[in-house]
Amino acid sequence: MSSLRVTFLGTGTSSGVPMIACECSVCESPDPRDSRLRSSVMVESATTRIVIDTGPDFRAQMLGTRTRHLDAVLFTHPHKDHIAGLDDVRAFNFFSQMPMKLYANYLTEEAIRRDYYYAFSSDRYPGIPELDLHVIDSEPFWVGDLQITPIEVWHLKMPVTGFRIGDFTYITDANRIEETELEKIRGSKWLVLNALRKEKHISHFNLEEAVSVVRSLEIPNACLTHISHQLGLHETVSSELPAGIQLAYDGLVISI
Repeated sequence: MSSLRVTFLGTGTSSGVPMIACECSVCESPDPRDSRLRSSVMVESATTRIVIDTGPDFRAQMLGTRTRHLDAVLFTHPHKDHIAGLDDVRAFNFFSQMPMKLYANYLTEEAIRRDYYYAFSSDRYPGIPELDLHVIDSEPFWVGDLQITPIEVWHLKMPVTGFRIGDFTYITDANRIEETELEKIRGSKWLVLNALRKEKHISHFNLEEAVSVVRSLEIPNACLTHISHQLGLHETVSSELPAGIQLAYDGLVISI
């Protein structure tokens, strides 16, 4: 597989940072790294460009990166902060004159068909998104020249799909990963993993747990994402992290 370029389009949790009506030091921070759109990444090879998740900020993220073409969207799970911006792929439909390929597990497929029922209706009208929806399981699949391996993780009781693409693995909204799925991550050069806050949470890894996963897998480079304002200031938390582990921030680009 050719080299990859990964752009962090958003690194925040479901409320984003700053959070509406909050006056904490993180939400009022002048450091642009403390402003976080909802979590999403763009992965590019020499010939293929995909996005993982289309949250409520998808339109702003595409405009901010001046993205002119997108080959596919991969979805992790059906929560609104990961699917609410899907309607805006219709702009890509208009310019490419092609449906957008979508890849999602069965739960997310159900949510997309329910929430965007008009895109699947027999009584279609002009301007609705054109979607080519594929249900994925544990089997690897290809988008262009990218081979993608699904990784099932657990968001309390909800199965969430992580993805390994070459030496890059992306996991968000998880608090448990079974051993069989950890084996799929081993050997990655880069791991992106959610770290919501320092205190324990019912359905997300906290900072200590995320660092422990990275260390146990001996991943040389890791970025933490899906961050809430409760984690603390970017600069402060970054200074506390072990070598090889960093907080992601919106606009960060890594090459693999």
